[in-house]
Amino acid sequence: MQHTSTQDTFVGLFVAAGIAGLFFLSLQVSNLSSFSQRDSYTITARFENSGGLKVKSPVSAAGVKIGQVSDIHFDVKTYESVVTMSIDSRYNTLPDDTTASIFTAGLLGEQYVNLEPGGSESYLKNNDKIDITQPAIILEKAIGQFLFKAAEEKSE
Repeated sequence: MQHTSTQDTFVGLFVAAGIAGLFFLSLQVSNLSSFSQRDSYTITARFENSGGLKVKSPVSAAGVKIGQVSDIHFDVKTYESVVTMSIDSRYNTLPDDTTASIFTAGLLGEQYVNLEPGGSESYLKNNDKIDITQPAIILEKAIGQFLFKAAEEKSE
């Protein structure tokens, strides 16, 4: 009987470790693992279309995560998507002519904001706005334009 209970204990520990591993993996995929609130400053950018961007989506520069999206809302006056980003305070040397673009990463199609630094001598500060933005590329819209153009050329 002793042999069976030891075996059951090891199987139980193995299953518990598997569940803990799946939980950790799900936190990594959903960006919920960044519970810690570091010193940060806030910047905003207006996009014609923010696509599938979500709160807690990464904000990166040169491929390095430097912050995350903290809020997305619709401006009823300009009909634009206003994206608020929380940038880690150690990255406080982004020029004020930085551009923001929405890109897609990975197989799951997760979207993120990419910041491309400009050449200005002055830097973005808390509550500053990024003026130059590139909206998300909507795949359905691009395919529709391609098909419409192809049909137009065929009819000529």
